[in-house]
Parts: sequence; C-alpha cells; structure tokens
Amino acid sequence: METTEKDILRGGQFLVKETKCEDVFTPEDFSEEQKMMKDAVMEFNEREIIAHKPRFEAKDYALTEEVMRKAGELGFLGVAVPEAYSGLGMGFVSTCLTCDYISSGTGSFSTAFGAHTGIGTMPITLYGTEEQKQKYVPKLATGEWFGAYCLTEPGAGSDANSGKTTAELSADGKSYKINGQKMWISNAGFCSLMIVFARIEDDKNITGFIVEYDKDNPNGITLGEEEHKLGIRASSTRQVFFNDTVVPVENMLAGRGEGFKIAMNALNVGRIKLAAACLDSQRRILTTAVQYANERKQFKTPISEFGAIKVKLAEMAASAYAGESATYRAAKNIEDRIAIREASGNTHQEAELKGVEEYAIECSILKVAVSEDVQNCADEGIQIFGGMGFSEETPMEAAWRDARIARIYEGTNEINRMLSVGMLVKKAMKGHVDLLGPAQAVQEELMGIPSFDTPDYSELFSEEKEMIKKLKKTFLMVAGGAVQKYGPQLEDHQQLLIAAADILIEIYMAESAILRTEKNAKRFGEEAQSAQIAMAKLYLYHAVDIVEEKGKESIISFAEGDEQRMMLMGLKRFTKYANYPDIVDLRKEVAEKVKTENKYCF
Repeated sequence: METTEKDILRGGQFLVKETKCEDVFTPEDFSEEQKMMKDAVMEFNEREIIAHKPRFEAKDYALTEEVMRKAGELGFLGVAVPEAYSGLGMGFVSTCLTCDYISSGTGSFSTAFGAHTGIGTMPITLYGTEEQKQKYVPKLATGEWFGAYCLTEPGAGSDANSGKTTAELSADGKSYKINGQKMWISNAGFCSLMIVFARIEDDKNITGFIVEYDKDNPNGITLGEEEHKLGIRASSTRQVFFNDTVVPVENMLAGRGEGFKIAMNALNVGRIKLAAACLDSQRRILTTAVQYANERKQFKTPISEFGAIKVKLAEMAASAYAGESATYRAAKNIEDRIAIREASGNTHQEAELKGVEEYAIECSILKVAVSEDVQNCADEGIQIFGGMGFSEETPMEAAWRDARIARIYEGTNEINRMLSVGMLVKKAMKGHVDLLGPAQAVQEELMGIPSFDTPDYSELFSEEKEMIKKLKKTFLMVAGGAVQKYGPQLEDHQQLLIAAADILIEIYMAESAILRTEKNAKRFGEEAQSAQIAMAKLYLYHAVDIVEEKGKESIISFAEGDEQRMMLMGLKRFTKYANYPDIVDLRKEVAEKVKTENKYCF
C-alpha cells in the first residue's frame, strides 16, 4: 500500500494524535537488503575497527584515515548519496542502520565517519548546485576525498551565527577571501574539502562555502596541532586558520546569508544519525557486561545471579531497546516523508531537506535521550566490572570516555532540549500541530469531575497506552500554562523549557518502545515477546516518575494559588497507575533473558 500524507504523522504530532502500532517501523521490519547491509557493516566493524582497538586508543590518526578509505571502497560512505553521484542511493533507514552498526567499534572512527557522511557531505547534496554536486560528491562518496565542517569558533559555540570569520569579495567579483579561525574541526588532519561558514560584510547571517584543501598548496590554510581529548582519541580534531584563503564565487553554498539555515538543517540530520551511532555501542556495552558478569564469581556465585547486578543489566537493556525503537520509528517517518515529497514533484534535494526538517523535533529528542542513555550504560558497565572497569585493560573505560562527547556535539543537550519545545511551539503557531485545542481540552478536564469507573485493562498494554495518553495531557497542561503565562518570552525561561523537554522526551521514547513491542507481540505472539514487554513496561515506569518530577517543577515555577493547586492535582491524576507494575519482577525477567543469552538479544 502506498504511503499517503494522511497516514503518517507530521513532526511533533505524536503528542496530539494517536499512533497505531501497525504504523511504526521497527528493527524487526528490516528488508532483506537492509539485513545484508547490517551483516556487511558488522563484519567490517569487527575486522577493521574492533580488531585494532588498542591502536585507536593510542591516537593512531593514520589508522582512522586508512579505515575510512576502506569504508569508502566498500560503499559505506555513500549509502545516503544518490546513485547519480557515485553513491548507493539507499533510503534514510539504511543510512541510520549503517551509522548504527559501523559506530560501535570506537568513538574515534564513529566521529570521523559521522562528520564525513553527515555534515561533511550532506550540505553539498542538500544545497549544492548541480555543478557542485557533480564535482565534489562522487569524491566524497567513494572516500577519494574526505570532508570536514568548519562552523565552531573560539567565541561561537552554541550561538553558531555569531562567528567572526569573514569572506570578502574580490575587486573583480570572481572570488572571496576568507579570514578567521575555526576550532574543534573533526577530520581536519586528513580532509581535502571543508564546508566553511563565514560572514560577508555586515550580513545578519553567515554564508556557507565549499573550500578545497591541498596540503601541498594550502591556499592560506594552516592547521593547529591535534587536540588531546578525553575520548575519541584517534579522531583528528584541529583548529583551522584561514589567512586570505581564496575561494571562487561559484563555491558559495546556497545563497548569500543562507549559511545559518544550512548549518541548522545539517545538524538535524546529524542529530538523528548521532542517536543511531550510539545504539550499537549500548548493545556492545551490555553484551560485554553480561559476559563478564556470567564469568566473574564472588562468594562462589556468578555476579549475574545477584539482584544488584540484575537491576543494572535490565535497565541497560530497557534503555537500549527504547533507543532503537524510537530512532528507527523516526528514521522511517523521515524516509516516508521524503518519498511523499518526491512523489509530489519535489527534487530529491528538496524532498530530503524538507523531510528531515519536518522531524527536527524528533531529531533533537533522540539526540538527547540516546546520548545520555549510552553514557549511563557505559557508567554501569564500569560498575559491573568493578575495579577492572576502571582499567585500560578492559573496554569499559574507553566506552565511557568516548560516550561523553555525544552530549556536546551536534548542539549540546541543553540547546537541543530547549529547541525541541521551542520548535513545537513554533509549529503550533504555524498551525502544523494543533496544540491549542488539546491543551484547552485538558484545561476543561481539570475543571470537571474525574471518572471513578474502573477501566478494563485486560488487553496487552491497555493500561500502558492509557498512561501515555495521560503523560501527553501532562505536557499539554504544562506547556499550555507556560505559553499562556509567558507568551513569546517563554524562551527566556530556560529551566522551565528544559523541564518541559524532559516530559516530551520521555513520552516519545516510552511510546516508541510500547508501539514496537505491541506490533511484534501481534506478529510473533506475546510469549515470544515476553522480555520485550517487560522492557517496555519498565521504561514507561521510569518515564512516569520523570514526568511527575519535571511536571511538578514546571507547575511550581509559573503557577500560583488555585491554578497551581488545580494543576498539581491534575499532575497527580495523570501520573497515577490503576495497577502499578512490579518493577522488581520486570527487571528479573529482562536480566534473566540477557543472562541466559549471554548478550543483548533483542
């Protein structure tokens, strides 16, 4: 059946419209082609990356470049690139799948791969002219050239548009001279092409340029020394200095002053791909931890038998499972939206751009949730290993160090939290997501008398889905009240925005885990999905706790008197189970499953 616009929710609409489990894409829906791709990527990861882990940890930058070349030869750098430019032209789900399974060997390679295929190549495929694409994209897709992305400056981090790098038009109007300094530039040490952002005259917004870099003919470009970093040690990270670097006018990307737009949209793609890049790391950390726990004996018993360890294994598994569920749900939504736009006459370029932009809220949610989950997972991995976990002899400390950067790049998690709510409010103002109607309905419900009927919760997930609906009401109550109180000044209230974002994030992640499991329970039977059902319930239980805490914090910050009392009563009603799940039993079930299988097995 062809996907029509009516069938798939627009970005942010998950909050106000019900999603049927049949309408979500799950990792169990991978096509044969995608499964083959997954196997090929996993094999490459084992052979070329994991086998050489100590060299990456010893800052072997040349190895990173060498493995990137091999990835290019096998087509992995061109998965998302249209076939017309020497790519594989695969869909967005396959792009995320490749990123997922190639990224877990080491954060060093993952960073090089992500920077090259995402922000290094995508700006040209999305914004380049036909001439620019023909000239540069095939070289990037095959790994003949590598790309870097020069946005951040010493004074311009989260405020990307405040960069001081300048571009000055030559007297003959044929070229620009770029002057300035960029920092934290991934792949700088071995790239042949840079996407550089600079300001022309006193323009409000920066402009993007494609700048070639040849070590033998540097054209005013000098590189700083390699940065010595906490993690991602063999990822080349340098400062880049431009001194009268000459760039032909035809190398401007998109139009003058459109650099900020390019930067923001490239980051949307980067965010969901970063979430994907953290998934297999979580699987591997859990697998390594459970194998150690099954072998390590204390008091004559494998430590995996102890309740304290089972808690960790179950929670690690549940967060990895929710992350997978949400990432592939959003990836397929983006892929379907791209297909709809192409069918309606958009070019591939326009369709991809608008398709990703449509789900910018979900991209920010995923970036935050999965980057924090992988860090927690690595932290618990160290704990399960005990003293050994702190040693460089075991893989956990490197996993922990590598995970730390994920909360900073592609926009810090604080920025992404505020963005997710800010973008949602903007969508509501434009009429793309009706928040006002549902928010008013929640207000009326709070004024009314609650029902004391006991619902029938005999069907699988019937109570959990009701809880998700109530959590959505909590968000609408909090966000609606905050918008009423502060209007356009809402963005000045960062603590409130961050608390509201945490509610939004938990709703999307918990709902994704439940929908995936419901879909698979219908296909494969509830018994076969028993541990998955336990994980979905476990994740939701924690989500409800977070929503209650963040809801309370939000309400107290902006409401007072009767309004505050009424909203707090509403919050209590919206975060109360009729039948609380026994989370001790849920954890036992999940832990037993991974313990018996001796790996992450979902």
